[in-house]
Amino acid sequence: NGNLYVSERLDREELCGESVSCSVSFEAMVHNPLNVFHVDVSIEDVNDNSPTFSKAALVLEIGELIPPGTRFPLEMARDADVGSNSQLTYQLTSNPSFSLTLKENPDGSQQPELVLEKALDREKQSSFELVLTAIDGGDLVRSGTVQVLVNVTDANDNPPVFSKRVYEARVAENLPTGSLVLQVRASDADAGSNGRVSYSFSNVPDEIREFFSVDSESGEVRTANSLDFEERSKYSFGLEARDGGGLVSHCKVQVDVTDDNDNAPEITILSLSSPVPEDAPVGTVVALLKVRDKDSGENGQVTCELSGEAPLSIVASSGGSYKVVTASALDREQAAEHRVTVVARDRGSPALWSRAELVLEVSDVNDNAPVFEEAAYSAYVRENNAAGALVVRVSARDADAGANGLVTYWVAGGSAGAAGAAPLVSVEARSGAVYAQRSFDYEQCREFALTLRAQDGGAPARSSTATLRVFVLDENDNAPRVLWPAPAAGAGPAAAAEPPAFEVVPRSAEAGYLVAKVVAVDADAGRNAWLSYELVQASEPALFRVGLHSGEVRTARAVSDRDAAKQRLVALVKDHGQPALSATATLHVVLAESLQEALPELSERPPGADAAAELHFYLVLALALLSALLVLSVALAVLARLRRA
Repeated sequence: NGNLYVSERLDREELCGESVSCSVSFEAMVHNPLNVFHVDVSIEDVNDNSPTFSKAALVLEIGELIPPGTRFPLEMARDADVGSNSQLTYQLTSNPSFSLTLKENPDGSQQPELVLEKALDREKQSSFELVLTAIDGGDLVRSGTVQVLVNVTDANDNPPVFSKRVYEARVAENLPTGSLVLQVRASDADAGSNGRVSYSFSNVPDEIREFFSVDSESGEVRTANSLDFEERSKYSFGLEARDGGGLVSHCKVQVDVTDDNDNAPEITILSLSSPVPEDAPVGTVVALLKVRDKDSGENGQVTCELSGEAPLSIVASSGGSYKVVTASALDREQAAEHRVTVVARDRGSPALWSRAELVLEVSDVNDNAPVFEEAAYSAYVRENNAAGALVVRVSARDADAGANGLVTYWVAGGSAGAAGAAPLVSVEARSGAVYAQRSFDYEQCREFALTLRAQDGGAPARSSTATLRVFVLDENDNAPRVLWPAPAAGAGPAAAAEPPAFEVVPRSAEAGYLVAKVVAVDADAGRNAWLSYELVQASEPALFRVGLHSGEVRTARAVSDRDAAKQRLVALVKDHGQPALSATATLHVVLAESLQEALPELSERPPGADAAAELHFYLVLALALLSALLVLSVALAVLARLRRA
């Protein structure tokens, strides 16, 4: 709720000593948005300390010849409170020989003085016991007492007298122990032991005795310990001079401590927002710092700067606070961590400085889409491959981290599969491996293209695409097909009844005469479709030859009368695949000068032709009878209807 509570008992005297004002300073940090506020808590004094005297008893030596009206300064009480709570008044127990008067000091305090009201007679009364009471000015009055013992002695009628009521000195901090601060002097008009003066502290706190010492004979005040301006810059205490007869006088000593540049700036990291998202806007507060220099003046004036290459800057705030903000856009992919050094330097001479390192981690946001290693992939697969065979492996990189950089793949579109048909390939979502879904056939599909998409796991997700073109490589899985001479359409008596194709070659043909050309094709491609021809069977092997690549059948020599009139040739058509596939073509050749001359040869039916003709006759006869019966039935039906009509 932002309320400020006291977590332990506050003691103003412990925190601030005799300082009139007392406050505690600290920083309060607020989140969302990140900010820091300087808080000063002023601690007000309550009257919780009673006046105290440094001695249990004050002993005065007063000569019997001292005239009435003589004043004897008494030790002042000390109250640790401040303000009205430390303003003291004094009371003395009633006694006809003495009274109490108060003398105001330059600092406003009251000095109690014992006033001799009537002459003393040592022979009648050699000592007096009095009680001095110190009362403070608090609402709830507190008091302290000390016993005053007055011994009546022979004549010592001159108390010591200081040359000044207030001694002032300015010393630098860090003086060596034993350094001279100042020297006080007091004179006594008496002679002998009554005029011998010794110096000592009056009622002072132990802290004064810790840092200063006074020489009882010379009155030199020296440092007893190293002074620190940052702990205390001013000391005020009382000294007393006492002669041999017991007379005392007091003076005030004020020591001002000047500052040396002996403290380097202190850097405190109040808050560090690490990691910070890389999409944080420019000016985002990433760290709050508190820089403090205990010195004062220029020695305590501090400037801060950042050292190191980082998109950060430092901005001064109130109360010695600084904000480290982003100076430009962050990019985790370029730098996932930024290390900078905060350098704080004061303006002293020589200047002191300190440094603190800041390590700022940059967290990832999904600001990068996956990028394929190649914009277009090409893959080559032989036909008749096994289903599930690896086609290619694609890869996409995402510069982001964690889930933002986790890439998955799928087929986004293309000619890899038609609607309603099984796709040709599939891609494994995690690895990017592309597998064939079925066996490819070069003769049906020689190439196809598809679009692959890579998507990261960010929210929202980012994606990119790449093109994959798959080329199917041919294998020799198709034998040559003979187009001419046409092979028999089927088997059985009907096919046997068809006369074979024939070529007529005149008997006057010379060598090289073109008889016919074997025409064949191969559905494969490349070498698998390169065809060669050779003659594997002939009635007269020496009479014909076939072109190796053309398939042309020519006479190898001139035709003679001795050659048979009917020739049968078998040509082998073979491709160049591995292994090679082949087919055969049968060609019938008749040696005759004209077609009329060749007809007798063609009329010779092959064995079984008569049976086939007879079967053919009966089939035709049966068909004719059935047709006649059908016509007769129709005619009779028509006549019957006409007769009824």
